[in-house]
Amino acid sequence: MLMVKDRRLQVLVEDEQYRALDAVAAERGVSVASIVREALGRYLQAGPEQTREAAERILSAAPMPVGAPAELRGELERLRGRRG
Repeated sequence: MLMVKDRRLQVLVEDEQYRALDAVAAERGVSVASIVREALGRYLQAGPEQTREAAERILSAAPMPVGAPAELRGELERLRGRRG
């Protein structure tokens, strides 16, 4: 079903956000705009019940061991470096 798009929306995003959107779009062979529209659609479909259920799943998850803050920061910096 083809839906007519008759509203223009301009959104400013951070470089990192755009790079992530662009990578997903390239991987799927679609435009960044289509990825944003899809994300908006999913966000708008999630009602309060889904949000509550997701929060309950997160809060009831088993504790998970994590490293010291410095270790976590180093891991995050390494992961960010791989995307750039």
